[in-house]
Amino acid sequence: MKKMAGLGLAVIIATSVKAQPGKLALTDDFVDKNLKEAAAQYHTLIQRVPEGVFPRNYIKADDKLVTAKSNSWISGFYPGTLLYLYEYTRDAELLKEAENRLQLLEKEKNNKGTHDLGFMLYCSFGNALRLTGNPHYQDVLLTGAESLASRFNPTVGCIRSWDHNGDKWKFPVIIDNMMNLEFLNWASRVSGNPKYADISKTHANTTLKNHFRADNSSYHVIDYDPETGAVLHKHTHQGASHESAWARGQAWGLYGYILMFRDTQDKTYLKQARNIATFILDESSTPEDGIPYWDYSVSGPDVPRDASAAAITASALLELSGMVKGKESKRYLQAAEHILTSLSSAAYKAPIGTNGGFILEHSTGHFPGNSEIDVPLSYADYYYVEALLRYKHLLDQ
Repeated sequence: MKKMAGLGLAVIIATSVKAQPGKLALTDDFVDKNLKEAAAQYHTLIQRVPEGVFPRNYIKADDKLVTAKSNSWISGFYPGTLLYLYEYTRDAELLKEAENRLQLLEKEKNNKGTHDLGFMLYCSFGNALRLTGNPHYQDVLLTGAESLASRFNPTVGCIRSWDHNGDKWKFPVIIDNMMNLEFLNWASRVSGNPKYADISKTHANTTLKNHFRADNSSYHVIDYDPETGAVLHKHTHQGASHESAWARGQAWGLYGYILMFRDTQDKTYLKQARNIATFILDESSTPEDGIPYWDYSVSGPDVPRDASAAAITASALLELSGMVKGKESKRYLQAAEHILTSLSSAAYKAPIGTNGGFILEHSTGHFPGNSEIDVPLSYADYYYVEALLRYKHLLDQ
């Protein structure tokens, strides 16, 4: 396989989804309008972001842009979104800003203290490599994949998620970690070393065995005994309770098993993705606009929504709709269209020049920790733009 093959992030939808003529509810004008406005909004954000950091969220009451350092799990989303918008607009200023931030982010390729290197490096350098072909970016990614692989424990069969909270957990694995497996799959394809893909599949299989309830909702944190691999605890960290379904966690699981099926063609992963999609779409607590509350166990007019969970879900459902047929495919496509329509409305999408430069409003980061509640978040923007690009590929077929 060619060295550059297999990167497909937004563009994967072009090959994995076969649109049925006349069946798409959203128009070219709708998608183009929202992508153009997203690019204009990020020009606002570019002017606000200080050197040496990455935008994380925005506090409207204080007109304060909250930033993060390169070792934050969210650091890849800003350059990643800039690159997606560059892909659409070919605006050189967006590419320049993205590449400037990549220089700051590059050192994280050696960071063996986090499982989030897929988010940090593949969403950023992966898109940069795909769009520019710069071989240096491939070298950065392969180094980063080796750092990520160092966190794998073969006895547990998982990549360790966190090194903190040692008073609670011995070897915590969170559902979010499914999102970093795409990075390892890519590394095996490009390097020819099966080690990374083997780790990815083992992690996915262990997660499938232990993370899901009978209704196909997911626990957030599974704690393992690193010496025996036994499950010690089934907990939450960001959800409402240990037995609740944290909304963004369900989206991570859905997206994660879709990408695992894409990369391996193992129908076990497709089956799980369909199961998770059914749980999400059948969930009665979700408001009519399709944007969930931050946890599926809570509801009410004063309960915060999570636009980030909705954006991730929409992007995932667009790809999943191309992996199945008939009424099931139509259901996933229509759900994604409904979410994108809501996110693109004035209820969630900020006017250009407002919201600190972020595209979407009304996301929730960590409600139990009283952190990032009803604010814009960088990853909500990333997956929203990704979903729009995926839909545009459908329209262009």
